[in-house]
Amino acid sequence: MTILSREEAVGRLRTDREILLGRVTGLTAAELAADYLVDSGPLGDFCDSLHDLIAHVLMWDEINLAALREAVTGRSHWSLDPRWEDPAIGRAMNRGGVEAGRHLPTSLLLHRFASVHDAILQDLGRISEQAWNGAPQYPGGIGAVAHRVWTVPGQPAFWHAAIHLAQVPPDPPVTGRRPRKESMFG
Repeated sequence: MTILSREEAVGRLRTDREILLGRVTGLTAAELAADYLVDSGPLGDFCDSLHDLIAHVLMWDEINLAALREAVTGRSHWSLDPRWEDPAIGRAMNRGGVEAGRHLPTSLLLHRFASVHDAILQDLGRISEQAWNGAPQYPGGIGAVAHRVWTVPGQPAFWHAAIHLAQVPPDPPVTGRRPRKESMFG
């Protein structure tokens, strides 16, 4: 497995967001809360509606943004601790995040989703190539951390909503620079 370039990662995250927003834009809150079967992915069924899917993707984006910010400062985020890599823990997190999102109005959930996603793209855009590929303060590179946290187990990196909506675009050739160390995520 190869670590994608920062530009490829940003492109996939941007496209993933566009796929989700393309599916939900223009729908009423009632339509978003209506029963909707999403592809459950590796950790089981937990989303009953598009509103749930937004909450689910948002929860992981918030966690991943925090992990990215910690990595930039040379620290390891709690979510990277091996104790959190258990599939049962992932299922519990998914259910909790979706349940929390059900208590929010759709307009606020979408506002939060947009705000978090904008922060992700801005933060990724500020990372230098040197830091992405490895730097003295983080020898593995920020890219390795980003790749790890934005990879759904068994799926291509930097796709999330597209996986649950069965709309992952065909993978172009990867132009990353080095192999990725395997983890429990991939």
